[in-house]
Amino acid sequence: MKSEKDKMLSGELYDPRDAQLASEGRRARLLLKALNESRDDQQEARARIIKELFGAAGEGVWIEPPFYCDYGSNIKLDSKVFFNFNCVILDVAPVSIGNDVLFGPAAQLYTATHPMSAEERRRGLEFAKPIEVGDDVWVGGGAIICPGVRIGARSVIGAGSVVTDNIPEGIFAAGNPCRIIREVEN
Repeated sequence: MKSEKDKMLSGELYDPRDAQLASEGRRARLLLKALNESRDDQQEARARIIKELFGAAGEGVWIEPPFYCDYGSNIKLDSKVFFNFNCVILDVAPVSIGNDVLFGPAAQLYTATHPMSAEERRRGLEFAKPIEVGDDVWVGGGAIICPGVRIGARSVIGAGSVVTDNIPEGIFAAGNPCRIIREVEN
């Protein structure tokens, strides 16, 4: 029989109140508290917290606190990823972020979603879809990346956009809902 965590990570309906998930969420919140209370002159301490919090974190990851996530362990960051102030990742499904990616302030990535069925919602069930962000992407401030979205390499997402569908490589996209505006230069 699958655990609730296994169901969660495979995109099936799961119970977010499960004891194992609650324990892992508490662990993340303790690490986030330490990260968010750290000072700019404590970069070594921040780097240790980042390595412990995330499933993987490459060299040169920079996070401006405050930063929030559900578990952290479901987030894979490649090298030179930057999160500006007040970013949020709901990582109940895998989140993969490539090299040299920039997130503006208050950018949000949501893998978590809820069933359309009121009966399933009343039962407290939810599910998630993974998010993937390619290399050299810039996500503008206040943008929201919805469950299941893939953003191709070198693309730019305009500030305040709500990204509900995949964005191909090398595209500037913006709006609510986010739409392709034009190609960008390499």
